[in-house]
Parts: sequence; structure tokens; C-alpha cells
Amino acid sequence: MEKFVLTTECYIRRGDEILFIHKGGNDLNTGKFLGIGGHLEKGESPMDGIVREIEEETGIKRDELSNLRMRAVITFINPVYGDEYIHLFEADYIGNVVNLADDAVNNEGKGTEYLENAADSPVRKDPALNACDEGELKWVLKKDVYSLPIWEGDKRMFDEMFKDDGFFTMKLVYDGDELKEVIVDQAAEKTGND
Repeated sequence: MEKFVLTTECYIRRGDEILFIHKGGNDLNTGKFLGIGGHLEKGESPMDGIVREIEEETGIKRDELSNLRMRAVITFINPVYGDEYIHLFEADYIGNVVNLADDAVNNEGKGTEYLENAADSPVRKDPALNACDEGELKWVLKKDVYSLPIWEGDKRMFDEMFKDDGFFTMKLVYDGDELKEVIVDQAAEKTGND
């Protein structure tokens, strides 16, 4: 019996933008836009894993995020690529104030757009400028997410994420790149006034 791979994924918001990785490499996600995340390591909880992955892939530290929370567990079934349980998180990027003189030296060659708002205070570093071994980090407007090259099931996932703040589970059944079935269980809490 094959085992599921345990993974994490986080969509980090900054106002009306979401941070994505435009995946490079040569695997099932090459060319697609994904959230930040990866495989859980032995002994990690999903929260431990996503905090580690966010820092590894973006340089964002835990104290630069607010509202980091799990939004869903997604069961990804695919006889071609393998099965996985994805622990889906979201968070808001609040950043840390940086010293522009020091940071400009550390980001030499990143372009003058990095320092365009130097007169404004406070200045927060843009994590999309950090190097990422997984691909290119990009902020994407929420309204443009559906036009990105993403998994078809991710569009259904974003439908659920964008409609409310509740926790949900989702099962996505694929055959290779073709989405065959979607099952959603919305576990919204009732307030007693319903």
C-alpha cells in the first residue's frame, strides 16, 4: 500500500496581492504558480513545517506574518504523480522595517524599484526580491489569480478560500494533469442564531 506524502502550502497576502512561486525545475509543478510550502520533515507539525518552508523559500520570518492559520486539508489523489495530504495555510505579510542603506547593499542588482519609496517611512523589505531555489517569487493581484497557469483544482480551492474565512476539506482526484473529481466539505461553525 502506497503512503500519502504530507505537505504544507501557504498563501501569503499583502493587501490585495498574494505571494506565489512561479515554479522552475523539472517536475509536475514546472511552469505553474503555487503557494509557498513543501514536504513535512520527520517530527514536524504542519505549523512547524510551514513556518520552516516560508523562511527557506522567501526569507520571511514568523514575526513578519500575522494571522497565520490553517484553512484546509486537501487530499490530492493522482495515480500518475502520487497522492498527498496538503495542509493549506494563509497569512498576512506585515514585514519588518529595514535600514535602507544596509539593505540596498544586500540587494545590489535587484533594480532601482526596490528603493523608489525610500523617502516614505517606515520601509518594509519586499520578500519577492529574495532568491528562491524553487522558482521566482511574485506578488499577484487577487483578481488575477484565476488567469495564472495553476492546477485546475487550485481554482476550486481559491473559490473556497475567497468566499469566506471558514475551514474546509477538499478532495481533488486527478489523472495526470486532468481534474476528474472535486469533493468539498465546508466545516463552517454555526453561531446558534442560524
